[in-house]
Amino acid sequence: MSNLNDPHTISSFSRFFQENQKEFLSFTYSYIKNWTEAEDILMESAVALWECRERWEKGKDLRPLLLTIIKNKALNFLEHTQARMRIEEDLNNHQKRELNLRIATLRDCDPNKIFSAEIQDLVYKALDKMPEQSKKVFILSRFNNLPNNKIAEQLNISLKTVEFHITKALRILRIELKDYLISILF
Repeated sequence: MSNLNDPHTISSFSRFFQENQKEFLSFTYSYIKNWTEAEDILMESAVALWECRERWEKGKDLRPLLLTIIKNKALNFLEHTQARMRIEEDLNNHQKRELNLRIATLRDCDPNKIFSAEIQDLVYKALDKMPEQSKKVFILSRFNNLPNNKIAEQLNISLKTVEFHITKALRILRIELKDYLISILF
């Protein structure tokens, strides 16, 4: 083993690294395919090799040891990259499915049906707020298209009573649908 503070060890390591740097960098780059990342891995590997200098055997070639450290760090980097790419791909697939769903939903969307259904719902809610007789008269008049005289006959009430209930129902609808009247008219 070498003396850890021996200046000769520091200069020997520095010389070893400079003499072999291009070879190590080429080896690293051949797997990483990014010069900046390859340089970082090489430097981290050199530091790791230096930090375990107490285990060096005197006169033994350090290249296989440094290449092993580079290999392990490069493997860690590539496996991390692979995991990140898998996660990004899963997210991307999820976003694509969501986008396709939104596109399909929007294509199938018929604003007239949506608006019509919404207005119909509001009309039925307004009808529920009407007195029962006004509701019956209005439904016969507007939904069943019966003339006022037929409604009077069917419900056994006067024509004036039919007109009163229709007027009352329309007033309730006007109040309940006031925010929608402009839209309905257009």
